[in-house]
Amino acid sequence: MNNIKKIINLDKYKPIFDIAKKAGKLAYEDNIRVYIVGGVVRDLILDKDIQDLDLMVEGDGISFAKKLAGEIGIKKIVPFNKFGTALIPHRAFQIEIASSRSETYEKGSRSPSKVEFASLEQDLERRDFTINAMAMDIHPDQFGKIYDPFKGKDNLNDKLLKTPLDPEQTFSDDPLRMMRAAHFASKLNFKLDSACRTAIKNQAKKIDIVSWERIRDELIKILSTPKPSIGLVIMQKTGLLKTVFPEIDVMYDMDQSPEWHHKDIFAHTLQVVDNAAKLTNKMEIRFAALVHDIAKPPTRRIDPKRGYTFHGHDAIGERMLHKVSKRLRLSNQLSNYLKKLTLLHLRPIALAKNGVTDSAVRRLMVSAGSEIDDLMTLCRADITTKNPKLVKRYLRNFDLVEDRMKVVLNKDSAKKFQSPVRGLEIMKIFNIKEGKKVGELKKSIEDAILDGVINNTYEDAKQFLLEQKEK
Repeated sequence: MNNIKKIINLDKYKPIFDIAKKAGKLAYEDNIRVYIVGGVVRDLILDKDIQDLDLMVEGDGISFAKKLAGEIGIKKIVPFNKFGTALIPHRAFQIEIASSRSETYEKGSRSPSKVEFASLEQDLERRDFTINAMAMDIHPDQFGKIYDPFKGKDNLNDKLLKTPLDPEQTFSDDPLRMMRAAHFASKLNFKLDSACRTAIKNQAKKIDIVSWERIRDELIKILSTPKPSIGLVIMQKTGLLKTVFPEIDVMYDMDQSPEWHHKDIFAHTLQVVDNAAKLTNKMEIRFAALVHDIAKPPTRRIDPKRGYTFHGHDAIGERMLHKVSKRLRLSNQLSNYLKKLTLLHLRPIALAKNGVTDSAVRRLMVSAGSEIDDLMTLCRADITTKNPKLVKRYLRNFDLVEDRMKVVLNKDSAKKFQSPVRGLEIMKIFNIKEGKKVGELKKSIEDAILDGVINNTYEDAKQFLLEQKEK
């Protein structure tokens, strides 16, 4: 285990070190105890990047926050009087100051009904996992001393997630912690303690008291980890996924034909998500990987000759995502993005199989728009066969598709495609007023260009229109 006193003196932690020293000096002058707590201590021990700083005060956290803010040149804090906490909006990272406290919860709510000042150990025992239940003293005489009453460092060494108290109570108090268990397991590549796993199975249905916004945020955090499948498997095995994302849960143990995919639909989906995580840090592509086959379960049929088929799962998946997006409170932008990639995810595969023509490539590029590169990344992630010859062939075919895209793009700028002849001129040529007919004529030009009938030039488009007029 790394020496935290040496680690915090590293250059990359200097902003944290400087603030911790100032906070410790203030605490000494006021004769109170202040500690760095939670994930900060964990990440210092693991020598990971730190996004914010959590301080815990054995006393009035808000009052101390005001003093520390003044010391580091920040005029205003954001207090939360009910919980005795405050935020200091530091330019480098957010600082949260909290009074040491214990919390009491009522059944059916994850908001504490009673908050009381408490000792350091009482404060630590209310936290979600032992690896987050450590504190580092910043008192000048004790700077760097670790308080670890629940053996968090041992669990870090063992790569194990455990709760400080009985996990049944921990998850009952705040069911969102069950999602956080899946998140931390994915983020750190840790295993869940058997008691934690059992408790989540027992408490899984209680996740429905958590707001969909918070569930969505934790799901996105899982998808943003190096290997999202770890967290998604935990969710499926414990019953969380059945409540949070039943459309994905139903994929488990549902077979599909082996030509393209060698796994059941759930396992295939997990592999696509992990593949996407290797190819890109973009969360949206990883989310698209999770939902791209969302309609395979309801469209699965058995063909005597071909085995399992999933006709229309791309289009039906797009429609299903409307309901999913509303439930998960996804933004319109993300929702539309997921719908588009789900609808189009088979198109590059079809191109690769049937031959790459300029016309087909144009249509794909116009349909995908600015998401064309993301779509191709998704398609590459969608290759999960273990046959190395097939993998090589599929990748080569996708290379051909992308090469043809470059050629077409250079020819006619298909990404910014629109009819070279605009609406006003169409109205003048045909002596018609603005309306449906104008749109139909513009589309006929666009289709002619996409199909390679005419070139993407003003001259060819106008000539095409004039010919239409004469018919």
